[in-house]
Amino acid sequence: MDWQGWFTLAVLVCMIIALVREVLGPDIIAFMALGVLVCSGILTPREAVIGFSNKGMLTVAILFVVAAAIQNTGALYGLFYSFLGEKRHQKVFLRIIAPISLFSAFLNNTPIVVMFAPLVRQWAIEHKISPSKYLLPLSYAAILGGMCTLIGTSTTLIVNGLMMDHDMPSMSMFEISKVGLPCALIGLLYLRFIGARLLPNRRDLIEDVMERGRDYLVEMRVEENSPLIGQNIEQAGLRHLKGLYLVKIIRGTESIAAVAPKVRLQGDDKLIFTGKVDTIRDLRNFNGLVPITGPDEEKDLKNTDKMAEAVVSPSSPLIGTTIRNSNFRTRYRASILAVHRNGERIDSKIGDIVLHPGDTLLLLTSDAFERTWIHSQDFYLVSELPDTKRAATKQKPIALAILTLMILAATLGPYLPRIGDTSIDMFVCAFGAAVLMLVTRCISPDEARKSLEVNVLLLIACAFGIGMALEKTGAAGYIAEGIIMGFSQFGTVGILAGLYLVTILFSAVITNNATAVLVFPIAYQTALHLSLNPRPFAILVAIAASASFATPIAYQTNMIVHGPGGYKFSDFLKAGIPLNLLLWLVAVFAIPFFWTF
Repeated sequence: MDWQGWFTLAVLVCMIIALVREVLGPDIIAFMALGVLVCSGILTPREAVIGFSNKGMLTVAILFVVAAAIQNTGALYGLFYSFLGEKRHQKVFLRIIAPISLFSAFLNNTPIVVMFAPLVRQWAIEHKISPSKYLLPLSYAAILGGMCTLIGTSTTLIVNGLMMDHDMPSMSMFEISKVGLPCALIGLLYLRFIGARLLPNRRDLIEDVMERGRDYLVEMRVEENSPLIGQNIEQAGLRHLKGLYLVKIIRGTESIAAVAPKVRLQGDDKLIFTGKVDTIRDLRNFNGLVPITGPDEEKDLKNTDKMAEAVVSPSSPLIGTTIRNSNFRTRYRASILAVHRNGERIDSKIGDIVLHPGDTLLLLTSDAFERTWIHSQDFYLVSELPDTKRAATKQKPIALAILTLMILAATLGPYLPRIGDTSIDMFVCAFGAAVLMLVTRCISPDEARKSLEVNVLLLIACAFGIGMALEKTGAAGYIAEGIIMGFSQFGTVGILAGLYLVTILFSAVITNNATAVLVFPIAYQTALHLSLNPRPFAILVAIAASASFATPIAYQTNMIVHGPGGYKFSDFLKAGIPLNLLLWLVAVFAIPFFWTF
């Protein structure tokens, strides 16, 4: 391998380190890595942008619109409600995870979890069961279901696009089901009988806040014309607040900690309180005190008295910025009361907190916030929203009919006549479904635009270019030779096991989509070195990259439930590693059974 191969490997290692350390957003890191490869002459401009025209990546983009339309109409809510009821925990557990897996087989699993996590959590609270017993299995079930069809997860669509780029026939709708379905069934049984016992029994975040008084920080400002000016803390009625404690006063550059009752208030004082969220609202009853969370401090929030919980998405523009610099309140018309990370509140000044993917934000909002941002890709709203039960009933059957038509057309595509020079493949079917969703008003043009996760698509497209560099420079072949040398003593099954292991290790620290694109050329070169059929190796990559259970950062659905479930990193390791190992065994032995080498 020449210097170009070593240089490409060095860029890849630096990119992975940057992704793990969350130096910048994943898409920006991948974009910068691709830029380095172009500027060094390793990739031509045409090779660098090849990912932007890949059919797999474009199909993922179009299916975002289809999934958003299904979510927008509430087409699946009624069906899901029928599975819930006054049942015992053990029975309801399967009644929840089984339909979630089914839905995820035909829709992108990320919106599935966004749609149903609030409903499952609310059901658990009403039945006095910890939501942490259900939310992580909900995520895992969605991942397992996504493995069962071509369209269940963007990872499989991306691998399919790579297969076509390497002159392999496209997957059929249910080709991957041969291994995906056994993995899903065994995974669901694991969740029912083993995984559920490994999960913590933690109180729901909002319920804990409302009923047990979990501490939060909130900042208030004394207005310039406030009647409180000149009064001391005791006279102003801020000394013995029920459930609240004044921890600090910030006066210009001075910070007054352990505030004495005789300290007198001045105009523009910033008061830092900690206490119960339901009593934080009482502070707004003090004439002359207004909440502050950002630079726009002159506007109060008199009309915002609803609580919402949101999880910062991996594609959010908020990542890497402080709450103050993000101009959050002006942009979203909501105030951040607290931030939780890894199951714990961040005890820092609200405005100075730098937001990370997966952070859980407790928000003070208005009705307009829910209507405006329910489809936003900046964060996932995981509080129960009234819109989910008021979804337009007129469009529900239309949306379901379009989805069913898309699935049937994609399944029968190989047997249908071509339209001119165009064959009926998944790309065409998804495109037609998205157009029909727009024509029938199942989704508005504005909602369709918002549904496109541009940051995710940019990451995927850049990863295609980086994957091409690995293949072009021989770096992929070099890694493939290492895998063959390390596992060849165990035969073909051993090499598959080694490749699966490499893939799940990658997917534990970087996104599953990027993992699929980066590992595919290694798998392809491994097959070529062994003079074997590369198709089963590609199938293996699709399954292994999707099987991201061991860390919250590995898969978007894990990240969505991480904060609301009150999970710690160790919870994912405890429940996810055994599931990873179980599916490893299933996939490695099932793939040689169904595909010839």
